[in-house]
Amino acid sequence: MERSFVLRTAAGMVVDSWRLRRTEQVLLCAALGLVALSLAACGGQESPSGPASTGAQDGTTEVSVSLPEPRLHGPLSVEEALARRRSVREYADASLTIAQLSQLLWSAQGITERRHGLRTAPSAGALYPLEVYVAVEHVDGLRTGVYRYVPRQHGLQLVLDRSVRRQLCRDALSQSAVADAPATLAFAAVFARTTRKYGERGRRYVYMEVGHAAENVYLQATALGLGTVVIGAFDDGSVKRRLGMLSDEEPLYLMPVGRPPSQ
Repeated sequence: MERSFVLRTAAGMVVDSWRLRRTEQVLLCAALGLVALSLAACGGQESPSGPASTGAQDGTTEVSVSLPEPRLHGPLSVEEALARRRSVREYADASLTIAQLSQLLWSAQGITERRHGLRTAPSAGALYPLEVYVAVEHVDGLRTGVYRYVPRQHGLQLVLDRSVRRQLCRDALSQSAVADAPATLAFAAVFARTTRKYGERGRRYVYMEVGHAAENVYLQATALGLGTVVIGAFDDGSVKRRLGMLSDEEPLYLMPVGRPPSQ
């Protein structure tokens, strides 16, 4: 049987297989498939345009502030931290220390194994789609502004050199915890890091991952005598602009943190 048809390959080539027999059509399809695979393996396909922020941060990212090394031993057991953990929405008029902020950021996404870059929170395929920002208002030894946490160097990259606390509170539907906290952590996700491997189901994995990381922050805050709360009600676009997030990053959580008023 003879048939005229057009093939468009994954490599972008168009072939008019005019009047080929069925056997020849099958062989042609197989050959073109091998060509497409070879081109993809050698980088022959054109990369999609856009910012190059979809890869996890590596050791070349410049930092503005090097944070104190995180402690691996503390006065509170995991069991005690679990028993005491609560959502805290009110904070004393007191600053955080840079050591406390260092410990909180490390608990969120810190490196725990240097060779493979493994972190404090589990990640599907070890792809690490999360980015952590912190809006600093009152942290001893750190000027007010918005910073991005760089796990590989355990440091901060300055994003905005100004206070955003009042505006961020409005973006979060005027929740007073954001207005009162000396610092607010913000989790963002680059979904493409995970969906490239797992497809649309990868979005579910990202949401799971931010829950793991946020619970780490809860427990670490408790161990430090601090309090925090997860905030998910906010204007996504406004928070993204307010914190200077990159175009492929989407905000997921805000976590204001401070000392409970009773302490």
